[in-house]
Amino acid sequence: MGVPTRSLSPQESRVVLALTEQGRRDTTREEIIHLLGSTPKAADAVIDGLRKKGWLERATWGKYLLVPPEQGPDALGDSNLLALASRVADPYYIGFGTAASHYGLTTQHRNVIFLVTPSKLRNRSVGEARVRIVNQTAKKFFGFKPADVLGQEVMMSDREKTALDCVDHPELAGGIGEATAIFANASRRFDWTKAASYVDRFASSPLPHRVGWLLDHVKADVPQNVRAHLLDVSTRTRKTWLGPDPARARAQHAIGFDETWRLFVNVSAEELRGSAGLGQRKTIRKDR
Repeated sequence: MGVPTRSLSPQESRVVLALTEQGRRDTTREEIIHLLGSTPKAADAVIDGLRKKGWLERATWGKYLLVPPEQGPDALGDSNLLALASRVADPYYIGFGTAASHYGLTTQHRNVIFLVTPSKLRNRSVGEARVRIVNQTAKKFFGFKPADVLGQEVMMSDREKTALDCVDHPELAGGIGEATAIFANASRRFDWTKAASYVDRFASSPLPHRVGWLLDHVKADVPQNVRAHLLDVSTRTRKTWLGPDPARARAQHAIGFDETWRLFVNVSAEELRGSAGLGQRKTIRKDR
């Protein structure tokens, strides 16, 4: 496949130079129409030319991302697909398996970007990726912050919220086995005070049971007061399950009911074998 030429017409140069001088990395169709002082049809022709030459990448209808002059036409690789996806909705955050991959909590890389927003939108494609829209309830729409992705700022769930989101909805993290591994890897660098407050903010009665059991399963180095709080909440709420609803389908070789956390683990030990003890912090032994 040939590399698109970067030679520009006077009108195309005007757009690129204006955005570059302003330090802008994104723009809209309306802004380009205003900048050129032209008709919408003429501006669309300039936009089309800039896209063909590799200077603009379409994020969503009427919104575009500028490829800076110093980066070249192939600058929009997989990581900058997140920057494109971030233009799909506002407010939003990148979460679940996508955020886990960003933090290095999973080795799985999927051609799906999970974008969390209260806006009712349809799934769509951005570049080579598919953007999966996840509508969180208002009480769960928190725990995100700006993250730098190749010079582009996107809103992404923090490490604690990413792990808890994956436990809450493992189907958006590659399944319960992968969600447990993500939780284990994240737990080694948790701010436990923050994580405990997040569990409370979810206001989800099953979550403390599941998080508590997983803490023991991965052998996380959790402060005793945090574990005690989760245990207290779990004893005051009704029994629940981890994995598929056992009332509908009992998993083969399911681990079964845990009295401590009042949780039926409807997952086989084999499926969770890779995450057992994974939350323990590794220490380096010095030779004497």
